[in-house]
Amino acid sequence: MKIFIAGPRAISVLDKEVKDRLHGIYEKNYTVLVGDANGVDKAIQKYFATLNYNNVLVYASNGNARNNIGSWPVEGVPVSGNAKGFDFYAAKDKAMAHAADYGFMLWNGESKGTLNNIINLLNDSKKSLVYFSPEKSFVNIDTFESLENLIISCPSETMNLYKLLLGGQHGKPNP
Repeated sequence: MKIFIAGPRAISVLDKEVKDRLHGIYEKNYTVLVGDANGVDKAIQKYFATLNYNNVLVYASNGNARNNIGSWPVEGVPVSGNAKGFDFYAAKDKAMAHAADYGFMLWNGESKGTLNNIINLLNDSKKSLVYFSPEKSFVNIDTFESLENLIISCPSETMNLYKLLLGGQHGKPNP
């Protein structure tokens, strides 16, 4: 099983509950797909590096990993030279969502990239477990309705962001 693990750069410390879930992934020897950004990506890499876990694949835009703490294999995702900012990094995230069997997202209720990852997983008919950091709770996301129910707990700007992101997706029509 391949697990896509991601979250915002704003979160750099993993709660005990998250580490417990990560340890379960380690014990089952699942393949971890993780990005190369600071924040959650780097914290996930640090956690698995301390376990000397080899079943990790780091995804990086154009193959240039910003962080690869465990010297794991890098999956380079080609990105157009015209892509900048969010679009540049969203390409590798979309590739991870496509390659994964399941998602494990750490989300603060505000991160555009993490929300986009959840949407990409849903568009590929894949479920994700979301650790919702404001409430320190886990939420299973398996439909757009379950995601919308979570967004209700977020700042009002998050619903606007959700609608904006869906406007560029091929999945669920704009709410």
